[in-house]
Amino acid sequence: MKYKWIPNLLTSTRMLLVPVFLYCLFADFSHSKFLALIIFISAAITDAYDGKIARKHNIITKFGIFFDPLADKFLVLSAFYAFMFLPVLSTTVKLWMIILISFRDILVTLLRMIMQFKGVTMITSKFGKIKTTFQMITIHLILIFLILKSYSVAIPAILYYSESLYILMVITTLITFYTGLHYMYHNYKTLEGLFFNK
Repeated sequence: MKYKWIPNLLTSTRMLLVPVFLYCLFADFSHSKFLALIIFISAAITDAYDGKIARKHNIITKFGIFFDPLADKFLVLSAFYAFMFLPVLSTTVKLWMIILISFRDILVTLLRMIMQFKGVTMITSKFGKIKTTFQMITIHLILIFLILKSYSVAIPAILYYSESLYILMVITTLITFYTGLHYMYHNYKTLEGLFFNK
């Protein structure tokens, strides 16, 4: 198939961009934070297009089933974990937030992968897209905050106060965790059949 290799290439590229993103995020060379934002955006774009191409051309591979969702979580969770270790964000990104986000994303991703391998489709909802939107908005706003701080630019009020970003992180964390509960509730019967019925 002509396009079969493209989604897997995009997925692989996304995973390879993560360590580069982290390096730029923690580095202190000129424009490093700006480069981190560009790399994160590039990685996020690969997430949008690998799935789009795969669906359009009906491309299903074992590599894609396994690594595509892992690459997504690897990118997002790497960003959140990295933020937690940046001193400038010490009052914004807390350990409890990362634990809840990680628990939800890893659990749901693993369950979805298991269900896919068994030929079962997980029931999804609009809340999953809302969760992804909030996560992406939060990460991008934090990266913009870091860029402006690195350039010593006068930061707009909505970004200047760490309380604003903290509140956004709280909302994102709660939405993320809620969607996990939502998925578990609506897929309970299917999961029960997969794991507990002989």
